[in-house]
Amino acid sequence: MKFIEELEWRDMLHDCMPGAREATESGMCTGYIGFDPTAPSLTIGNYVQIMVLSLWQLSGHKPIVLMGGATGRIGDPSGKDKERELKSEEELDRNLRFQIQQMEKFLEFGDSGNKALMRNNYDFYKDMNVLEFLRNVGKILTVNYMMSKDSVKNRLDSGLSFTEFSYQLLQSYDFQVLYQQEQCHFQMGGSDQWGNITSGAEFIRRNLNGSKAYAVTSKLLTKSDGKKFGKSEKGNIWLDPKITSPYQFYQFWINAADADIDMFIKYFSFKSREDVLSIIN
Repeated sequence: MKFIEELEWRDMLHDCMPGAREATESGMCTGYIGFDPTAPSLTIGNYVQIMVLSLWQLSGHKPIVLMGGATGRIGDPSGKDKERELKSEEELDRNLRFQIQQMEKFLEFGDSGNKALMRNNYDFYKDMNVLEFLRNVGKILTVNYMMSKDSVKNRLDSGLSFTEFSYQLLQSYDFQVLYQQEQCHFQMGGSDQWGNITSGAEFIRRNLNGSKAYAVTSKLLTKSDGKKFGKSEKGNIWLDPKITSPYQFYQFWINAADADIDMFIKYFSFKSREDVLSIIN
């Protein structure tokens, strides 16, 4: 399958940078998605991104799961109208360990071919001091460039701490580390991550002599009433049977609005285009 075309017919594609389609069709590529362990479990919303990585792998490409051991300590302002409450390091580490166990069930991990890799971005920063960060990371993107992103602009009136403002830099540096260490040319994520991901591609271009990196984003999973599934939203469906019981999980799909069924089949099924269209039509 061709990855971008697969996202398109499933109505999952939100946007991609120029050249991304051609790059994915030229041979095996490496791409990653980041997951911050700010909740005790992954959710159905997270599973959309896991599906993107699964489709990436089925398309012959190599996926990287980047667990946010560092970025989870900062808090991403994207899609939030107020400052996040910082979690304790103990809670974040506990969440991270559990989410790694969950993630290992969904992708084929290994050391060869296009088997998936698992990385923790805490390893990128644990030996870096603040002066090194400011010199090597903080100098690449200008404040004007960073403020042009919606995740920042939308928070200027309600307030944005330097902590959350710096998240964009950490995510950009993450992309560069994976680019250099794993030849990872793609970063993917939900549509609310477009600004952060394109910042990472620009960070790489400026810092690595015009090197090419690409952004691909998918649509956020929303209910028929327009509300998105998020870790802090009521009615969330968790991938942990201790939080959302198997009965509750089953009932969610049984009771789903008819208007949502076509989307759910496209997003959460590995059936071919022909099989899906025969079901929904």
